[in-house]
Amino acid sequence: MIDEILRHNRQFVESEAYRSFETSKYPDKKIAIVTCMDTRLVELLPAALGIRNGDVKMIKNAGGTITNPFDSTMRSILIAVYELGVNEVMIIGHTGCGVQGMDAAEMLELMRSRGVDDEHISLMRHCGIDLDSWLHGFTDTADAVNETVDLVRNHPLMPHDVRIAGYIMDSLTGELTIV
Repeated sequence: MIDEILRHNRQFVESEAYRSFETSKYPDKKIAIVTCMDTRLVELLPAALGIRNGDVKMIKNAGGTITNPFDSTMRSILIAVYELGVNEVMIIGHTGCGVQGMDAAEMLELMRSRGVDDEHISLMRHCGIDLDSWLHGFTDTADAVNETVDLVRNHPLMPHDVRIAGYIMDSLTGELTIV
C-alpha cells in the first residue's frame, strides 16, 4: 500500500496538483481543532464544519483527548496560540469512538501477542509510566471532552482570552452537539 501511495505522490507533484492547496502556516480562521484520528472524520469533519486547507490547525490523536497537561497535543495547542495566532480551540469528540471502552489490560495482551516481551513492559513501569492509565480509554465521550476542555482552559500556560469549547460530532451525519 505504501508503494501505491508513493506512486500517487509522484504524480501529484509532477502534475502540480498541490497548487490548489497553497496557503500559509497561519490558520485563516484562527482556530485550533483537537479531534480524533478516526478514519470516518478525515473528510467528514472538514466538510461538516465548512473548513478548507489553511483555515484551521488540526490536531489529531486517539480519542481526541489530552491525558497529560504536558503531552504533545497540549504543546501543539500552545504553539498554535502563541506562534500562529489561534484564539479559539475546539475539542471535538465523536460518536462510536474506538477509544471509548478501551481496556489497558487487553491492549497489553495485544502487545504481547505481537511480540512485545514482558521485560519491555516492566521497564516502562519501572521508569514510572503508568501503563494502565496511559492505555486506558474513556467510558463516556461527553465526560472525556469536558475533561479535555477543562485541562486546556485551566492549563497554567494558556492565556485566559482564548475561547475553549467542547463538542461531540455524530460520526455518520457530522452533526455537532455542544457539551
